[in-house]
Amino acid sequence: MSPKRRRHRSRDAEHITQREEEVGLGVGSAAQRYAAYKAEAQAASSLRARWVSTLSFTPDPFQIQALDAVEAGSSVLVAAPTGAGKTIVGQFGAYVALEQGMRAFYTTPIKALSNQKYLELCDLYGADNVGLATGDTSVNSSAPVVVMTTEVLRNMIYAGAPLSDLGVVILDEVHYLADKMRGPVWEEVIIHLPAHVAIIALSATVSNAEEFGAWIREVRSSCEIIVSEKRPVPLYQHMIVGEDIFDLYAPTGKGKLNPELVAATRDSGMRGGRGSRSWNREVRVRRESRPSTLISLDRARLLPAITFIFSRAGCEDAVRQILSTRITLTTRSEA
Repeated sequence: MSPKRRRHRSRDAEHITQREEEVGLGVGSAAQRYAAYKAEAQAASSLRARWVSTLSFTPDPFQIQALDAVEAGSSVLVAAPTGAGKTIVGQFGAYVALEQGMRAFYTTPIKALSNQKYLELCDLYGADNVGLATGDTSVNSSAPVVVMTTEVLRNMIYAGAPLSDLGVVILDEVHYLADKMRGPVWEEVIIHLPAHVAIIALSATVSNAEEFGAWIREVRSSCEIIVSEKRPVPLYQHMIVGEDIFDLYAPTGKGKLNPELVAATRDSGMRGGRGSRSWNREVRVRRESRPSTLISLDRARLLPAITFIFSRAGCEDAVRQILSTRITLTTRSEA
């Protein structure tokens, strides 16, 4: 064969191979291609595919991994930053239970969060399908999906409540298990739930996800550990010294404190005042009052803001402090 004809045959072979790859015929055997087609068709008709089609966004890979684990009936631990989208995994767990004719319990550590989740799930699945049980409040408690505090579920388990139709339990804020006072409640729930019940554990702050997930796997026989460190909502940390707000960390250098903040803190301590110490000892900076902090935040255009105070009395005291200064934060039309 002449070199010219050989080159023509080579080009024709390349064209045929390329065409086969385009239509999916040149990769693997016919059996492999059929198996791939069957798997793709099955995935398209899965509960996960139907659920995702109702969303207004494309889930991240960690969410898809978690949804697939839930649909497969496995327990799952999802550790991801606040705002990353852990909630949809819990919502999907409730959806799977409804589709399979089972019940789902969504537990939270506090009543306020239970009320919030109750309203969210009512919007998704209708008020007839969702109930609320927080100890002092009971709404449609026999519904297929019930939102409750974790203590309520623990009490149900110990009271011998019928749980044969319970398919999944979502443990929101599962890092409460590390709490000295209330942690045993989460531990008891995980240990004593019937073996057929899958657990969806959600947390933004659990630090030992692999170890924790391994313990759940040991207790529950299965648990897929899914960790995402991607933070879709940036977290900026600041510190107020006097009336000035400083970035907590330097713009360059990992974990290095902002030198301007360090200098301001040192100067504030050297100027004296309540709690200050001599310059060559540990500096203790005077704590700014709430009204002063509020004014600094307003000046920096960082309002509205949320202040976390861990008691009702403390919250009421903070309100009185701010009202006593007669600070005005609204315009006449807003008021």
